[in-house]
Amino acid sequence: MLYFASPLYLWLLLLVPLIPVIYGVLRSLRRRRIRRFGDEALVRELMPSWSGAKGWVRIVLFSLAFFFFVLGIARPQMGAKLKEHETKGAEIMICLDVSNSMLAEDYSPSRLDRAKLAISRVVDKLQGDRIGLIIFAGSSFVQLPITTDYISAKMFLGNINTGSVPVQGTAIGDAILTAAKSFSAQSEKSRAIIVITDGENHEDDAVEAAKQAAELGIKVYTVGVGSQQGQPIPIDGELLKDKDGNIVVSRLDEGTLKQIAAAGGGAYVHAGNEEFGLNPIVDDIKKMEAERFNSVIFEDFDEQYMYFFAAALVLLVLEMLVGERKHKRRLFE
Repeated sequence: MLYFASPLYLWLLLLVPLIPVIYGVLRSLRRRRIRRFGDEALVRELMPSWSGAKGWVRIVLFSLAFFFFVLGIARPQMGAKLKEHETKGAEIMICLDVSNSMLAEDYSPSRLDRAKLAISRVVDKLQGDRIGLIIFAGSSFVQLPITTDYISAKMFLGNINTGSVPVQGTAIGDAILTAAKSFSAQSEKSRAIIVITDGENHEDDAVEAAKQAAELGIKVYTVGVGSQQGQPIPIDGELLKDKDGNIVVSRLDEGTLKQIAAAGGGAYVHAGNEEFGLNPIVDDIKKMEAERFNSVIFEDFDEQYMYFFAAALVLLVLEMLVGERKHKRRLFE
């Protein structure tokens, strides 16, 4: 696959179609000036060696040369080989609640969107740490296996919504156990789980799951999203109602989340509008003993710019050799 180390230069390609257009306009203006001073046909007879067709050939060659020159300065590269890469840090599994209650608008634009934004900002600050993503509602599954590929992490994060898990509910315990099984075999000490949810657990014993994770040496942190007074849940332009027709109000269950964090040896943080709470948690995780991780990635690239510069040079030489005069000799005279 071809990559560009300096892709901003590719904007110059917009000039390529303009070059022949500008040339055509200049030729048109030249013909108008000739008509002012005399008959165009007579002027053409006075310059029998000048070739209009060759002018167009030259401008096409020049445009192509400019095209390849721009590709060259954008530094095209190709993956050369797989290389073993060593990083040092912790492994962090983030469990994100995607149940319908996360659509409540305690935060702008919603609990879920605010959580996704906070995770994205944390990913931008990671250096060497590995990150994985679990999404859960009534059940849980691994959205992104543990990795140092932060670009992929943000890409997977952007595709998450409340429809990502078909079974509704809030199975926090299941999410914690899924995360605990998803760490790499290389990790033994620096492992942490961050659960982001409104805390309304209806499915299982999340406190017991946190205890099991702690017994494996995994810290469990919780981030509470929402407010004590609660908010209704907008779905498809309407507010969610229960079977009796009453509007459902989703409230933050801080008590449960504090118990989960205490059982997991971590800490509980209430997400705010300004500081969501992930930064202090990640800073605390970084105080754990860092581990070394080996992974195989495409790191070295073969530069390809010289081939594009060579093509541009050949086209420029041809453009100069074409000239603007007609050939004096003709075949089969």
